[in-house]
Amino acid sequence: MSRFTPSVLRTLLDEHPSFLTDAPDLAAISHDELIELYDRLYPLVEQKMWAVPSPDFEAWLAAYQSLFREQQSLIEQAGQEGQHRFLIGIPVADRPAHVRACLESIDQQCRLYGYGGRDADGRTARITVVVAEDSREPKHVEAHRALVEEYRGRGLQVVHFDLPEQYQLLQAIPEAERRQVERLLTTQPAERFYQKGQAANRNLCYLKLRQLTQDRSRSLYYLVDSDQSFLINRQTDSGEQQVAALNYFYYIDRIFRGSDVRMLTGKLVGDPPVSPAVMAANFLDDVAAFLGQIAARDPHGACSFHAETAPLPGEAAYHDMAKLFGFDAQADHYDYRCPLTGAHDHTACLERFADRLHAFFYGEHLTRKTGFHYAGSFMALSPARTIYPGNYIVDFDGLRYIIPFGHLRLRMSGPTAGRLIQAEIGARFASINLPMLHGRTASADMQTEFRPGVERQSDAAIDISDEFERQFFGDLMLFSVVAWLKENDLPELTDGARLQPVVNRVEAELLELYAAKHRAVNTRIAELERWIEAAPPAWQGTPALDKLAAFLRNMRSNFGDASPAWQQIQSPSHRDARKQQIVDALVNYRAERAAWDALITR
Repeated sequence: MSRFTPSVLRTLLDEHPSFLTDAPDLAAISHDELIELYDRLYPLVEQKMWAVPSPDFEAWLAAYQSLFREQQSLIEQAGQEGQHRFLIGIPVADRPAHVRACLESIDQQCRLYGYGGRDADGRTARITVVVAEDSREPKHVEAHRALVEEYRGRGLQVVHFDLPEQYQLLQAIPEAERRQVERLLTTQPAERFYQKGQAANRNLCYLKLRQLTQDRSRSLYYLVDSDQSFLINRQTDSGEQQVAALNYFYYIDRIFRGSDVRMLTGKLVGDPPVSPAVMAANFLDDVAAFLGQIAARDPHGACSFHAETAPLPGEAAYHDMAKLFGFDAQADHYDYRCPLTGAHDHTACLERFADRLHAFFYGEHLTRKTGFHYAGSFMALSPARTIYPGNYIVDFDGLRYIIPFGHLRLRMSGPTAGRLIQAEIGARFASINLPMLHGRTASADMQTEFRPGVERQSDAAIDISDEFERQFFGDLMLFSVVAWLKENDLPELTDGARLQPVVNRVEAELLELYAAKHRAVNTRIAELERWIEAAPPAWQGTPALDKLAAFLRNMRSNFGDASPAWQQIQSPSHRDARKQQIVDALVNYRAERAAWDALITR
């Protein structure tokens, strides 16, 4: 075997000898020892990279990525075969722009870090992507198929898991077995085999991933939402920057090789992973604070809303009921950071702010995005209790730990499944600080984006009543599971008679919490409507105030006393029907899981 020349490694150690004061003679050690030396060096480079002044970050990042590529070349030359193969599943429904961004970030990961190398045909050797189709519109199916071909041409191994193939794979399951798992998959007919829901589509994707598995002991399954990217955000003096600064595949591979983990979940940075139904109160607080601030400024004065060095909001700061999840109370409000660049005045700042207000109904929060925080070793694990459906990884045995209850179409399925899985496997379900960038919107007008539960009307009204209703009852299911597991073991969940009172008790608590937020939201809407009526003369008649008024009309129609979702939540008969569904789903969870386990792992 020819001698490997570690030029990047040697240069780094020559320029920074303090990294490894006990570094051996690189020419005198074996390939295996040299590979381990890279592993020792990465955490030291990371500490430096995340601590240097912002202008130096790019140079350190480039060196960091080069170091990984060089190590991968060494691994291939040494003939090591230990690296896992990643099969990445991306469920998608009518979102071509999101799919492009997601595939681009995967391709970028492979080019910048080189994980797994390339095969003889120049294709990614240990990365395969499955785009699991769920679109209703034929033009979107064609757009997704074209994207698959485009990235396949770049050397990324990508498969388009189309609707007919999904239906065929489902029907290939013997009928008796299929009926046992039909609520985990779907019962929709072939002619309407689209928009089946994220859970059903993801579980069908599991079947395709299993079909593509070559070596069960060396395969990892990475489930990603189409609106997420293998990127993180960092704050700079000129604003937010999106960078490929984490080597996801390398660290996940090492964790599964060196521990007994069955499921890993990362978190998200960027846009909140929750519904606007549980962000309305704090969002309006921030809107009111910004309007109060800008009202006192000269409309034609230079924009003063660029406090880029101010700390980003803390974890779950976007959630109106963060305390329910164990998070500390946040600030009363967070300031708006104007994203405009170049010379501009306060009028332009307010106009940009008003332009993006309607994005709130699609899940974007203008003032409470989550930023990436470097917290030390990327090998560090912590106990997990929530599955982030767009950022989790399992080994072959972990394919049994699905996100169930897709037939209910409720939100909070990830946190609910996470509690059940935590109760079953404990520390083998872990969390890691490898977040993905979450971008709710991929276009300025959001006209081409599908989001379940959000309907845009012809008169510019936006209706999120379906999502709001699914959020309340998703919370009810989640916290019923939390309450149950505090006093009972998981196998006892089959006892519906004992479960029903728990659900009733949680329902009463949630109704009180939701009512308090309902009052707060409507009080704030009224205050902002009065602010528009009495706005400073310099701002009256501006397009921005017209957009603010339209936003408040949408807020009132979705969160007011007459809103359809609020009426459903207040309806005893509707709640009783939903509670019956929830109890039935939980009581049958163990039986459905047993049937799924037998199907997926055989």
